[in-house]
Amino acid sequence: MEEVGREHDSSVVVVAVEDFSAAKDTSTVNTKPTRRYPLVSLVAIMALITLVGVYIFSLSLKQNGMLFGLKQTNMIEKEREQPCHNSSIPESDMPYVHYPSPDTYSRKECACTPVRFFAILSMQRSGSGWFETLLNSHENISSNGEIFSVKDRRSNITAITKALDKLYNLDWVSSAAKNECTAAVGLKWMLNQGLMKNHQEIAAYFNRRGVSAIFLLRKNLLQRYVSILANDYDRNTKQLNGTHKAHVHYRGQADVLAQYKPTIDTKSLIAELKRSDKLAADGLASFKKIRNIVLYYEDVVSNHTKLTDVLDFLKLPKTKLSSRHVKIHTKRLRDHIDNWVDVYNTLNGTQYESFLNGRR
Repeated sequence: MEEVGREHDSSVVVVAVEDFSAAKDTSTVNTKPTRRYPLVSLVAIMALITLVGVYIFSLSLKQNGMLFGLKQTNMIEKEREQPCHNSSIPESDMPYVHYPSPDTYSRKECACTPVRFFAILSMQRSGSGWFETLLNSHENISSNGEIFSVKDRRSNITAITKALDKLYNLDWVSSAAKNECTAAVGLKWMLNQGLMKNHQEIAAYFNRRGVSAIFLLRKNLLQRYVSILANDYDRNTKQLNGTHKAHVHYRGQADVLAQYKPTIDTKSLIAELKRSDKLAADGLASFKKIRNIVLYYEDVVSNHTKLTDVLDFLKLPKTKLSSRHVKIHTKRLRDHIDNWVDVYNTLNGTQYESFLNGRR
């Protein structure tokens, strides 16, 4: 046992000496051992950094959204704080009565003149330009045209509501802007100018701000299509002394533009009419819960009491409305289409047959 013990002690001593020597040698080579992070740790760190960045970005978006919503709320409250009261306004109309406080001027003695907000919702070549000039002939109506024909203004819902806020606060500058006693302010908005793309948010905005919708559509979509093709042709050729005219004020100008007779692609005609029909139907459905009135161009042309209905809808004094616009296409539809026989054969017997006779 002693021998075994000695052997054991000896081995311990030898190991101790060897370890000491190894340590000594190592210390002379490198005093700080190298630390290496596993790949998993690096991935975890990068993921954590990404999560923190996303969190900070989301907080920023939320804060900006809250500030924007607060700005809108403050604008509405600013209207409500006006010391104005009109006992003749029914309680049911109060959500649609406003007292804006423009940032660019004072309404002075008209500060308590109630203002109605409206939007003309329409489609290109449906008579909306003519209709808007009729409304603007009223001394208390300001309809400011297609403000969303500028793409930047409809790039997203934030840009859209910013433009609408400026408009309904009576701060929008245009040739249609009236004096401080404006009693109805609005715009002309085509369905394909960001309106349908953001219809849910815009409908919510209309409800929140008390905006009324005036739909102006066209019954005969074939007549509308002819007008679109003729307008596109003039945009490219500029028939009136090198100038494109979407609307004209003189009969002679209208006669020049009416000379062009488009050749319609009958292979795509029915699809085009269906697309237009669906867009109008979708527009009506998307804003059916908004206070609205639906008008058709053909009815307004043939029955001027429809204009009285619009003034009643806006709660404005009745007066005679006028426009300098001159109608371009006044003849039978067959006289404005170059390949009339082909068009007739394509639509005859279909759901659009009635368009051939100038009726829906």
